[in-house]
Formats: sequence, C-alpha cells, structure tokens
Amino acid sequence: MDLQKHAQQPDTAPRPADLRASDADRDRVADLLRDALGEGRLTAEEHAERVEGVLAAKTVGELEAFVRDLPAAHRRPAAHASAPDRPTAGAIPVYPDDNVVAVFSVAARKGRWRTGRRIHAYAVFGSVEIDLSEALFDHQQVVIKAVAVFGSVEVRVPENVSLRGMGGGVLGSFEVDPLNATDAEAPVVYVDGWAVLGSVEARPRRGRLVADILDRVQRSVDRGLRRRPDR
Repeated sequence: MDLQKHAQQPDTAPRPADLRASDADRDRVADLLRDALGEGRLTAEEHAERVEGVLAAKTVGELEAFVRDLPAAHRRPAAHASAPDRPTAGAIPVYPDDNVVAVFSVAARKGRWRTGRRIHAYAVFGSVEIDLSEALFDHQQVVIKAVAVFGSVEVRVPENVSLRGMGGGVLGSFEVDPLNATDAEAPVVYVDGWAVLGSVEARPRRGRLVADILDRVQRSVDRGLRRRPDR
C-alpha cells in the first residue's frame, strides 16, 4: 500500500532555474554584465541596476533574467588549455617571499593576505597551515615549497584556480588534488617539496573563489561611472 501511495505522488524535483544560486553563479553573471558594459551593450545606469539585482537574486532563474538579452550568455564556452605541470622558466624567484616555520609548534598564513610568488613552509614536529582561499593574488603563478619532517603542512586554495603537485613522500604522505581552472588567466598554485615521516596535503576549499564578488562588482561600477559622459 505504501508503495502505491509513493508511486502516485507527483514528481517534485526542482527545475534547474529554481535551484538556489551560488556565489560562483553570481560571479559568472557579474562578469557577463561587466563585459556588456565595456562593449557598450549596457549603459552605466542599466549595468548598475542589473548588478543590484544580481546581488539580490536567490535562484539561478532570477540570475539568468539579467543576461537573457546579451549574446555572451548564449555562447558555448570555449575550450581552455590545461595549466602546465611546471612553472614558467624564470617566473618564480629563487628566494622565498615568505617563510612559514613550525618547529614543535603551529604556524599559519590565512585570512585576507597578499601572497608572493614563492612561499616556503617547514614543519618539523609541528604543523603549518597555508590558506589561500581569501588571499589576494598579485601573480598568476605561485610556488609553495613544503617540507614536513615528523610534521604536517596543509595547503588550501580557492576552487577557481589551478593546482599542481610536484613533490613526493619518504615514508610519508604527499597528496595534492589536481585542479584545473576554466579561466586561462586564473592563478596557478604549484605545491613542491617533501614529506619525510610526515604529511603534505593540498586541496581546494569549496565555495571560496579568488575574487570576492562584491569587490569585482564595485570595480565594474566604478569603471562604468568613469566612462559615463558628463551631462
């Protein structure tokens, strides 16, 4: 009897347009609006009005309404080249911009901070955390040299960068979850080094993006206002 009742129940699966919008969805639509402003398809007033709607949108369908009349919203995404497995020759300095050391202790770099091109992390009977999920990237390529000896180094990156591993383990664990960004200009984080009777781990932090949408939208609005002719 219960099976019959279940079979008679209507399908209540939500449509794609009814799904809740994520920050990544809003970021994508904001990029399309920014490009449309630069191409002259939207005036500064129209752009600002739509951006306000993007920030207030709750569902994917509400977001799509703001770009439905823009050609870019209907183009198929172009294929992108995978990030190289090694940094570009000469792009990374020999000496580190930052050293994070934990010897019988704990050390971390996290929150809103500006990352350099080379970061060295040493964990000796201790633990190091390198969290780039809210970091400001001044360079497209970043190398993290991680050495863990009876210790651990944990690296977290935003989910819209590319991530590569170049190190190894000696009676230890060196694990990097490869990640490919869809944007060819997105930062690439290379994790190098060794885990000797210790562990090095690098993976994306889901839900975190390189650029905060509010910062990007504000920059777009500022550019639009600067282009606006005096009346």
